[in-house]
Amino acid sequence: MQSNSRGCCQTWLDSPKKDTNGDALWVWCYPTITAELRELLLRKCSLTGENDVFPTFVFGQFKRTWYYITTTQVQDPTALSKVTHFSIVLTAKDFNPEKYAAFGRVLCRTYMKYGNPAKITEGYISVLTNGICQSEENGSFFTKDYDAKKAYLAGSIKDIVNQFGMETIILYTGLLLKKRIVVYHPRIEALQEFTRTLPTLAWHRQDWSILHPYMHLNQNELEALKMCTGYVAGFTDLKVTDRPGIYDVFVNLVESEIIIAPHAKETMTMGKLHKDIGQLIVQSAGDPEKSDGQVIKDISHKTKEILITLASLAPDEEGKSKITLEILKERRFPPATESFLYHLAAAEQMLQI
Repeated sequence: MQSNSRGCCQTWLDSPKKDTNGDALWVWCYPTITAELRELLLRKCSLTGENDVFPTFVFGQFKRTWYYITTTQVQDPTALSKVTHFSIVLTAKDFNPEKYAAFGRVLCRTYMKYGNPAKITEGYISVLTNGICQSEENGSFFTKDYDAKKAYLAGSIKDIVNQFGMETIILYTGLLLKKRIVVYHPRIEALQEFTRTLPTLAWHRQDWSILHPYMHLNQNELEALKMCTGYVAGFTDLKVTDRPGIYDVFVNLVESEIIIAPHAKETMTMGKLHKDIGQLIVQSAGDPEKSDGQVIKDISHKTKEILITLASLAPDEEGKSKITLEILKERRFPPATESFLYHLAAAEQMLQI
């Protein structure tokens, strides 16, 4: 079933649960999903593991499909006998964790009360058709309350700059050049909060499709990731460092460490331009009077200045700029700046091949 009504587009509803024997069961799904996606969602909801502590909400992306998983521990009295935990999974085409977390909580309360999939399917269909799911007992949900841009701005860029200081310029450069950035933290919540914020450093694109905030070292997931030209991918397993072929930049959040992979150092060489941008980022983020949104605006303004300068180097008759290495060499830029502008032109599809 597919719907684009009221901003809840192409969404699926699924529910795995864990019983008192410790078995994880896939109870029902509306409508159907592929076996590959079902296997992935069971892995992400963590009900198949031996750990009794589950993240209450996780989100991620697999092959352009976003998944949002709300997990609940069953509290007595309830209509769900012999069930200790269950998850409500929503899959969609849009990035909006706050929207689907709120919707998932309402559906969880409904399922907890009735223990009947038909009841939450009613609420689900109501949102698809009317954008509203109302219940005095289980809470209300309104699609119109959740704007996509608010989801983009939900993280704190100031926190990132506060943690990494001038090294934030590595993240900025990696994002602008569409490099593969891998982030590690053992705690899912910290990992997702950090990774979801990184695309704001390339605000002019407003592209959250590059985000893969919760990855496992699973062959299917890694193969899908390799199909992407540039990304921000989050892992809770430090063994990801044994896979240098999947990242150009590695971020260890626990150690506050950023490492550029040897094969990427040439294209990620920093010069005076990077130092100037880094100082602007640190200065803006360090201003207590500025909000995260204002810091993002400052960074975006600087990015646009660079892009305007780049476009002015070689405008053609149709007003579209096509940059060549020869054009950049004629301007006698410092080597690091020349390399950065060349690869930026490639990332922005401004390069003449």
